[in-house]
Amino acid sequence: MNLMAKQPYTEARKRANQKWDAAHKERARYISRRSQARGFIRNFATMEDLQELQELIKERQDFLNGGTD
Repeated sequence: MNLMAKQPYTEARKRANQKWDAAHKERARYISRRSQARGFIRNFATMEDLQELQELIKERQDFLNGGTD
């Protein structure tokens, strides 16, 4: 597999990213937290963690669907 080396960000790209982050703080926070959750599940979660998360996910789905079961 031929992978190209990742180019570092230009200063203009860094400024653009910072500007977007500043203008979209809540969205940036959401994306960051979602990424952290996925990384935890993929790399660190134990079977016990996964079982607890499944229950929390089920509760959240019920809440979002308007149920109180």
